[in-house]
Amino acid sequence: MSGAPSIDQAEVDAAVDAALQAVAAAATSADLKAARIAHTGEASPLARLNARLRDLPGPEKPAAGKLVGGARGRVNGAVAAREAQLLEVERAARLEAERVDVTAAPVRHRPGARHPLTLVRERVEDVFVAMGWEIAEGPELEHEWFNFDALNIDPDHPARSPQDTLFVEPEGAHLVMRTQTSPVQVRSLLDRGAPLYVLGPGRVYRTDEIDATHLPVFNQFEGIAIDRGLTMAHLRGTLEHLARLLFGEAARIRLRPNFFPFTEPSAEMDVWHPTIKGGARWIEWGGCGMVHPNVLRAAGLDPEEFQGFAFGLGIERTLQFAEGLTDMRDMIEGDVRFSRQWGLTVK
Repeated sequence: MSGAPSIDQAEVDAAVDAALQAVAAAATSADLKAARIAHTGEASPLARLNARLRDLPGPEKPAAGKLVGGARGRVNGAVAAREAQLLEVERAARLEAERVDVTAAPVRHRPGARHPLTLVRERVEDVFVAMGWEIAEGPELEHEWFNFDALNIDPDHPARSPQDTLFVEPEGAHLVMRTQTSPVQVRSLLDRGAPLYVLGPGRVYRTDEIDATHLPVFNQFEGIAIDRGLTMAHLRGTLEHLARLLFGEAARIRLRPNFFPFTEPSAEMDVWHPTIKGGARWIEWGGCGMVHPNVLRAAGLDPEEFQGFAFGLGIERTLQFAEGLTDMRDMIEGDVRFSRQWGLTVK
């Protein structure tokens, strides 16, 4: 077209200078991409100059085409060179960020361990489940009737005083933090009747001060067996079987006469521990006896038809002399080094 404006060197140089400045100022690959689009894209000054070539007279096209083509080549070359520089800088920065000091001491994540009291409880539960017993649980906040009255404990018994038992307000509610897991036995009798073979593990609460051999919150497992014709011989056989599985085939038990309101006759049980630190000897383990007829009557059973035995043992005490521990406070302080002695056990 004869009236089209010509393309001069100054116009081309201005577009190239602006493009080169934008390319040189790009600090990141994203900046460079924006500069390339702005100065070489379809809407860029160089693209508009190139579009004008179509309208130039024929004799002017070769020189103008060479001028615009050279300008676009310079800009594209600058873009490629700057891209290589930025990629190298970004690669070096990435390598520095990912650098690992192989001489630094590693951070070791030690595996945890299940608490040994849990392991003892589950081991005891496994023994009784294998004998056909059931595992039962009950509330830790218990009614006074289940904790005392149903167990033949008189209203004036010392165990019912605030010096031994944690009563929960209001006073008229007759609620206590259970002092034993025996209420689980009563609840099981009421719910299931007889015959009954139940082990009741769980937390109990007393007003004891914390020392090496006493805790205000500790764990028990209590068992009750109610059936026709059960005797002290069945009680002894059951507990001796448990002792041998926990402490070795040489373990055995002995029963010494004692008194508990909920059993008659009652006995204190000692276990002969063959491998305890300091040498084999007798150790007091817990209380046991034949279930008192009044307890059976409270559960609606005829003591002339059904008889049974019951026992109560402390889990902390079992762990203490099973492993030769001297201080119960180690069991509740939450120091992972204590639990780690038993290793990582996953079930």
